[in-house]
Amino acid sequence: MNSEIVHRGPDDQGIFVEENVGLAMRRLSIIDVNTGHQPLSNESDDVWIVFNGEIYNHQQLRAELEAKGHRYRTRCDTETIVHLYEEYGRECVKYLRGMFAFVIWDRRSRCVFAARDRIGIKPLYYRLQDGVFIFASEIKAILAYPAVQPEFNRSTLAEYLAFGYITGPQTMFAGIQKLMPGHTLELDESGNCRVERYWDLTVPVDTEALPRRHYVTTYRGLLEAAVSSHLMSDVPLGVFLSGGLDSSAVAALTAKVRDKIETFAVGYGEEQFSELSYAREVATHIHSRHHEVRLTREEFFQSLPKLIWHEDEPIVWPSSVSLYFVARLARERVTVVLTGEGSDETLGGYTRYAWTLLNSRMDRTYRSLTPAVLRDLFRTGLRASPLPASLHRKLEHTFLMRDGASWASFYFDNFYSAFSAAQQAQLMTPEARAESADAYSSCMEVWERACGDLLHRMLYTDINSYLVELLMKQDQMSMAASVESRVPFLDHELVEFTARIPAEYDIHGMAGKLVLKEAVRDLLPHSIIYRKKMGFPTPWDYWLHGPELDKLEKLLLERCGVRGLFKPEEVQRLCREHRNGRRDHGNRIWRLLNLELWQRVFLDGERPQ
Repeated sequence: MNSEIVHRGPDDQGIFVEENVGLAMRRLSIIDVNTGHQPLSNESDDVWIVFNGEIYNHQQLRAELEAKGHRYRTRCDTETIVHLYEEYGRECVKYLRGMFAFVIWDRRSRCVFAARDRIGIKPLYYRLQDGVFIFASEIKAILAYPAVQPEFNRSTLAEYLAFGYITGPQTMFAGIQKLMPGHTLELDESGNCRVERYWDLTVPVDTEALPRRHYVTTYRGLLEAAVSSHLMSDVPLGVFLSGGLDSSAVAALTAKVRDKIETFAVGYGEEQFSELSYAREVATHIHSRHHEVRLTREEFFQSLPKLIWHEDEPIVWPSSVSLYFVARLARERVTVVLTGEGSDETLGGYTRYAWTLLNSRMDRTYRSLTPAVLRDLFRTGLRASPLPASLHRKLEHTFLMRDGASWASFYFDNFYSAFSAAQQAQLMTPEARAESADAYSSCMEVWERACGDLLHRMLYTDINSYLVELLMKQDQMSMAASVESRVPFLDHELVEFTARIPAEYDIHGMAGKLVLKEAVRDLLPHSIIYRKKMGFPTPWDYWLHGPELDKLEKLLLERCGVRGLFKPEEVQRLCREHRNGRRDHGNRIWRLLNLELWQRVFLDGERPQ
């Protein structure tokens, strides 16, 4: 099991075995390189831990714990968690500021205690079956346990087709779950398992809004402090720099603290899909040592099976491939990188937020003036019309094509789903449909739990669903190259502050992240702060207009009948309509391709080199 994840920790390994308990650890040495070996115990060897992540306030906690009589043997943050657990038990997680997934074996009470950080920056998977509890940072390590056979959890198929990921604690492997962000798990030797939430983003929006300047100034101060704390490292450190606002802000703030930082960017040979020129502009502005890598179409497709193996589940976004290649570039010079993830989901940066606010206002008027039967007829007519694929795609995002009475249609189908419920019914075999659970139940559960105005409900939902998957991608793709990535925008105190910001200060018209833009105006060029968001572009759609589509169609149909998931004629129809330009099915073909490759890698045993 330990050797399956050697890429996560090539520097050191450790194993602790005692009767019916075993702990193993692969270590990427970052803090206290010489004495931070794991598994690690307390002074009396009755509390043992394996820990993945970084605790940014561990020095402060150490001073407090030493004042209470705890004695340290190392300088590492891992030992701080052990002493916190000795002092506070399960409440220890509430004192931690950072990213973490850890498991503690408490010999005194004969129980296991596990926890995951508030936002879900670090992963933790587990399987509890037949009296055996197995856990790991990656699913592949659990699959290496002799009694575990990989099996497709077919109940997740509909949600995968819609979103590309599974929102709740289930995974696409039967019997294997993920510990959700902000949760702890306690397990005794009788098999009693208790999973509890210890943190939720329930901070209310300020009812009496303070001046915009207050939010801008406070956010800047908190962000500076977060970036500074995330620079804690005993090994070389750099920044992923896309040239977008978020990564540029992190790089600029890092450059204020450290001289001549290392920055890393990735692009494609197809210049129109590359942000490299913007990354160079920022690198020149902040005087960093800048490094680039260009990814070819051949490298992209050849690497997919390997990266699906690293990610454990089908890849949701093509940008995962880019992320791996820039992480591999960074590994030549550094071990730790800071990234810009998390700003969009906390400050309303995606266009879908502003678009949904506008759609919602227009839809209320439209529904008040137009009978339901006419709305349905118009929607059906638009879907069947021979409009160009690009125009059809734009209309699909408007209230004219969406059912305003259904949030799943109005928002999730609109901006997340590759396959709507109707399209899934058309694609899936009757047997697959019978086995699959509702695609939207998990996301709707999060949505119903959210409170406040429309914008903050959307942000809460994304932080508890979409962002969890995004962070898994960030972790798995960087760790595939043995690089630790850190996300200062997701410091939990900073996230809690963003939840208080009134909606009108986050979004104006179609522009979002207004607070961040104002907060970094003195750090970055105007052209970087206010340029149109590209979002880590990939030439996927461009490549599908060439002969690549013929190869992919053949691959998708090759085992279609054996799998029994999809109707072959519907897969052919999608490829045919995309090929002749009648519809844009690029996202749907990507979804099917990754599911097929995932099945080949994990279920058919075709492990890539």
